[in-house]
Amino acid sequence: MGKPKTIALVSMPGGGKSTIGRQLAKRLNRDFTDTDAVIEQRIGCSISAFFEQAGEVRFRQIESEVLAESVDDSGGVIATGGGIVLAEANRALLTRHTTCVYLRSTPEELFRRLRHDAKRPLLQVADPLARLRELFVERDPLYRKIANYVVDTGRPSVPTLVNMILMQLELAGVIDPADVPSPIDSPPG
Repeated sequence: MGKPKTIALVSMPGGGKSTIGRQLAKRLNRDFTDTDAVIEQRIGCSISAFFEQAGEVRFRQIESEVLAESVDDSGGVIATGGGIVLAEANRALLTRHTTCVYLRSTPEELFRRLRHDAKRPLLQVADPLARLRELFVERDPLYRKIANYVVDTGRPSVPTLVNMILMQLELAGVIDPADVPSPIDSPPG
């Protein structure tokens, strides 16, 4: 089947990219990269602290550099930052070099998940739900434009979402079903 293509997960902040990506990589026995974690290692502080010190423009530059380094021919799984799609160059990179899965959540679902999360700089505002709605209107069309697959996250559990993604990728011939052990065959933990 040739070398597997890198799978990139895109979504709004709190869409589950890191959690689902980690499980998806485990099921596929592939490397996992969380671009936000790589960025925090590189900058030596939290993203929210960096936002305050250096601003969003500088953050987006570093984010683009990390994405370019992460999108290689290793066939891994990448969880991207929520705003990765804002730059045209990032969208082109994801379109050209990955199979892109959009984990779609409504602003209300995201608010329910994130309402106690103080680590997300774009949501440190008086009305986080209104901010999520604004971000959704801006970003949802960009995610859809680059996505090979859209998975509505709604209320399914993480294992259910991972299985839904695997099923779509298998049916499309992106991954070989023989390379995916069933959850029963997978080692625990």
